[in-house]
Amino acid sequence: MRRVALHGVRYVGLMLLLALANQALAAEVKWPRMTDSADGVPIAYEVQGSGEPTLVFIHGWSSDGRYWRGQVPYFSQNHRVITLDLAGHGHSGLGRDAYTMPAFGEDVKAVLDDLEVERAILIGHSMGGPVSVEAARLMPDHVIGLVGVDTFHHLASAISQEQRDTMREPFQEDFAPAARQFVASMFIESTDSALRDWVMHDIATAPPEVAISAMDDMLSRHADGEASRHFEELTIQVVAINADLWPTDIEANRQLQPEFRAVIIEESDHFLHMAKPAAFNHELERIIGTPP
Repeated sequence: MRRVALHGVRYVGLMLLLALANQALAAEVKWPRMTDSADGVPIAYEVQGSGEPTLVFIHGWSSDGRYWRGQVPYFSQNHRVITLDLAGHGHSGLGRDAYTMPAFGEDVKAVLDDLEVERAILIGHSMGGPVSVEAARLMPDHVIGLVGVDTFHHLASAISQEQRDTMREPFQEDFAPAARQFVASMFIESTDSALRDWVMHDIATAPPEVAISAMDDMLSRHADGEASRHFEELTIQVVAINADLWPTDIEANRQLQPEFRAVIIEESDHFLHMAKPAAFNHELERIIGTPP
C-alpha cells in the first residue's frame, strides 16, 4: 500500500512539473496580435523587445513581416520592435476594395494606436517606403523619422500612363510567372540562390488582386505627382539605405526634402536587408543613433 501511495505522489508531482513547464513555454511564445484598420480589415502584427524609440518595420510589395527576420532579433535587444502584415498580405485580412498607399498607412496607424506608441521610427522596404510616408502624415506627433530601404530613389521622377499600363499588363495576363520574372530582376548574381528562389516563389503566390491593385495605386501616385508632394510635406528626417543596383538621385530628392540623405550599400540588391543583414543592421543602427 505504501508503494502505491508513493507512486501516486510521484505521478501527481510529475503532472504538476509538466503543467508548470507547459505554462513557462506558453509564456515564452509571443503570438501575433490583431487589430482592425480604419476600414475594419484585421491587421496582424508582432511585438518583440522593449526600449524607445519604437521601431516599426514595414514590408514591401507582396511580402509580409517575415521579411524582417534578419532585423528583429538584433534590434529587439534595445528597442521595442513591431512587424506587421499590411492588409491583403500575410495573416492580415482581405476584403478591401482597393489596396492603396493611404489605406496601408491606416494599417500602420491602427497598430501604433493599438499599442499606444508615443515615439516611432518607421522603416519601410520598397513599397513600404511610400506606405511609411502615408503613415507619418497620419501621425505627425508620434513618428520622429523615416528610413527607406531600397526605396526613395528619385521621388520627383515622372511616369506616364503608357509606362504604367505596360508594367501592369503582364501581371494581369498571368500573375505568377510575371511576378517571378519581375522579382528575379531585383537580384544580383552573387546573392544567395536559395534566398532568391524563396523570395521569387513566395511573392508569386501573393493574391493577384491585392498585388495588382497596390502596384497600380503606387504607380498612379507617381504619375500624378502625389508621391512627391506627400514626401515634400514631411517635416521629419528621412534617410534611405539603398543598394547600388539602381541609382539614387540624392540631389533631386533634396529639392523636395533638403535634409534627405542616403547610405548606399555596395554590391547589394533590392532585398539587401535579407541578403546582407549584418551590413544593413550596422547602417540602420548608426542612423537610429543619430539624433533627429
